[in-house]
Amino acid sequence: MEYIAVFFTHSGAVKYNRFLVKNEIKSEMMPVPRKLSSNCGIGVKFTYDGDISSIISEEIEKIFLMQGDSHKEIYACD
Repeated sequence: MEYIAVFFTHSGAVKYNRFLVKNEIKSEMMPVPRKLSSNCGIGVKFTYDGDISSIISEEIEKIFLMQGDSHKEIYACD
């Protein structure tokens, strides 16, 4: 499945992308569409088929599941 994670800070996005690469999870940093977040503007798109809760970190603001041209929010930081 393909996801987009959005972050509170640019450094959080960089750190999370490094975590994914280290764990051999296909990912890429990208600009975040304004409709998804107005925070740092950088997100990480990644493909993952496991339990998403096992790779959630404190840097993440929200995670969206990509469904064609739309996005479904599946996680939001409390």
